Amino acid sequence: MKTIKTNAVRLLDASGIPCEERVYDISDGRIDALAIAEKLGESPDQVFKTLVTVSDKKSFFVFVVPASAELDLKKAASAAGVKSIEMIPLKTLFPLTGYVHGGCSPVGMKKFFPTFIDETACLFDHICVSAGAVGANISIDPEALARFLPAAFADISRPR
Repeated sequence: MKTIKTNAVRLLDASGIPCEERVYDISDGRIDALAIAEKLGESPDQVFKTLVTVSDKKSFFVFVVPASAELDLKKAASAAGVKSIEMIPLKTLFPLTGYVHGGCSPVGMKKFFPTFIDETACLFDHICVSAGAVGANISIDPEALARFLPAAFADISRPR
């Protein structure tokens, strides 16, 4: 498959952050994180999805959690230091971030939002996150990703 040079990859390249572009077939319509892990031949614990939320104070936050888990809204709110958090409406995703559902990367959003990566990412030498296009992922060292964004590691997920 042909690699896709996305804005996220360009930003990482320009900053000297090593990453590997990984593409997968989307013709079957399966673009959820578990399907992506299967298509990439990676553990669902190592493929992460990017979720965008809004707090009770109308502040936006980004959370990066493994495909094998789901975002725990109470833990996420605690990590962000707010009373409550909920997922943003799908129609808000593109205008807010510049990314579409299934292709939302924590790298290169239209503007910076406080970002948290599930602490389990630290167990691996690389994790996979969206490269900013449906059908494209980035394999990257989680510590390097956190430094680049910048992001904090936190306990923000629970098993599916």
